[in-house]
Amino acid sequence: MDSNTPLFIGIDVSKHRLDLARADDPAWRKHFANDASGISQIVKLMKQLSPTRIVIESTGKLERNLLVALLDEQLPVCHVNPKRVRDFARALGYLAKTDELDALVLARFAEKAGPRISSKMPEKQAELAELVQCRRQLVDTRVIHRNQLRTTHASFAKQQQTSLIETLDDQIEKLDEEIAKLIDEDDDMRHLDQLLQSVIGVGAVLSATILGNLHELGTIDHKPLAALVGVAPMNDDSGKHKGQRRIQGGRGHVRSVMFSAIQSAVRFNPVIKAKYQELLARGKARKVALIACVRKLLRILNAIVRDNSSFKITQKA
Repeated sequence: MDSNTPLFIGIDVSKHRLDLARADDPAWRKHFANDASGISQIVKLMKQLSPTRIVIESTGKLERNLLVALLDEQLPVCHVNPKRVRDFARALGYLAKTDELDALVLARFAEKAGPRISSKMPEKQAELAELVQCRRQLVDTRVIHRNQLRTTHASFAKQQQTSLIETLDDQIEKLDEEIAKLIDEDDDMRHLDQLLQSVIGVGAVLSATILGNLHELGTIDHKPLAALVGVAPMNDDSGKHKGQRRIQGGRGHVRSVMFSAIQSAVRFNPVIKAKYQELLARGKARKVALIACVRKLLRILNAIVRDNSSFKITQKA
C-alpha cells in the first residue's frame, strides 16, 4: 500500500476482545485480547501502519484503556457516539451484526464521515469528569425517589424512601466537596472555574460540568461548539417543504445542566435576560427562546475562555 494513501481503521470493543478492520480491505482482520498485552500489540501495529483515522465507539468504558493508550502515542483516534455509527450502518444496508462486521463499519465510518480526532484529556480533568458523572447519576436517582415518595402511602415504605433520599443528599454533598477540592488543587482548572463563574447564572455545578466534559471550550468557533453540546438548530427541509428546525445529538449531560442554569440566567444576567425578552417579544415560543439563550451563554463562555477575560456586562458577546 502506498504510504500516501489514506488508511482508515475501525476497532470494535467488547469485554474480552478487540476486533480490527480496515476500510480499503474487507478481508483484512486482526483480533486481540482486551487486556494490557493486546492493547500494547495494537498500539505497535498502529504505529507501523500510520492510519489516517482510527475509530472506536463509546462502549461504557470498556474502550477506555485502549483509547488512552492510543492517545498517549499521539495516534489519530476518534471516540465516536454509537448512535451515529448505527445510523451510518443502516444507511449502507448493514443489517447483520457481528464483531468483525462492526469493526468494518467503524472503518468505513472513519473514511466517509471524517469524525473529529480526539485529544488527550489531562488526568485531573478525566477525574473531574468521573466525579461529575457520579454526581449526575446520584441526582437522577434522588429525583426518582422523591417522585416516588409523593405517591407512597405505606408508612414503612415512606420511611425507607426518606432514609434513602437523606443518604443520597449526604453522598451528593460529599461529591460536591470533592469536586471543589479537585478544582481548587489544580491551578489551570481553578483559573477557568473563576472565569466561568464570573458569568451571572453559571454556578459550581455547570462550571464543573464544563471543565470535565467540554474541554473544547475556548478553542473552537461558537457554531461547532453549539453542535457539540447539541443546541445547534438542524434544518428539516426538502424541496418546497420548510420544516421546523430542531436540536439533536451532542453531549446531553452538558446540555441538561445548561438548561437548568439558563433558568437563572434569563432572570439575573442582563445580557441573557435582554436576549430572552427580545425573542419573546418577537413571538418566539418559550422553549425556542431558552435554547437560543443557551447558545448565547455558550458563546459568552467560549469568548471569555478564549480571551482569558472575566465576563463584563458591557461586553457584546
